[in-house]
Amino acid sequence: MSLARVRVLPLALGAVAIALLIALGVWQVERRAWKLSLIAQVERRLAAAPIAAPGPAVWPTISKDDAYTRVAVVGHYRPNADTYTQAANEYGSGYWVLTPLDTGGWTLLVNRGFVLSAERGRHPAPTGEQRVTGLLRITEPGGGFLRSNDPAADRWYSRDVSAIAAKRGLAHVAPYFIDADARGSGWPRGGLTVVRFPNNHLVYALTWFGLAALVAFLLARSLRNDAD
Repeated sequence: MSLARVRVLPLALGAVAIALLIALGVWQVERRAWKLSLIAQVERRLAAAPIAAPGPAVWPTISKDDAYTRVAVVGHYRPNADTYTQAANEYGSGYWVLTPLDTGGWTLLVNRGFVLSAERGRHPAPTGEQRVTGLLRITEPGGGFLRSNDPAADRWYSRDVSAIAAKRGLAHVAPYFIDADARGSGWPRGGLTVVRFPNNHLVYALTWFGLAALVAFLLARSLRNDAD
């Protein structure tokens, strides 16, 4: 086998590796642009006045793109129908309290807020007509990390709208839930939605581009050594 043929294989492999690394870097640049657009969109939603909570006519169109929209709805809480989903935050370990709100034509789950474990069951939903404002959230099916919801045992690790609705015998339920705004300093404590979008795409892009430059340097040095 000639020396020229021996050089062709590493040269081809190096070129493929460089192209792949550059492509990954470009992909991360595109992902960064998408993430920045998403963050700006959500920030605008958080600053906007609440709109009416989406009714049945638009439920089929609800998607992740609607998350964190500020909404408002009027209705009556269903008594003795709270669902507790495990949670942890700066206050400690506890639960989100989800309560069905009857709007008169359909029902939606409202996350009334967080309670410590010791407060579970001590804060029934208020009676009478209620106006709820908060953030539209997309259902969280299945459960949490390495822990599946157990409807039979009424044990919940995520806010799975359809499963909770089935467990509570609810009909005509919105496919989303609402994180209620804060109302005073009592329990349940609302307004604790964490809106955070990790944005490390620039670091990833620079890493891929840096690796591409390193492979190109090593390949060029190898070819130069062969030529000496």
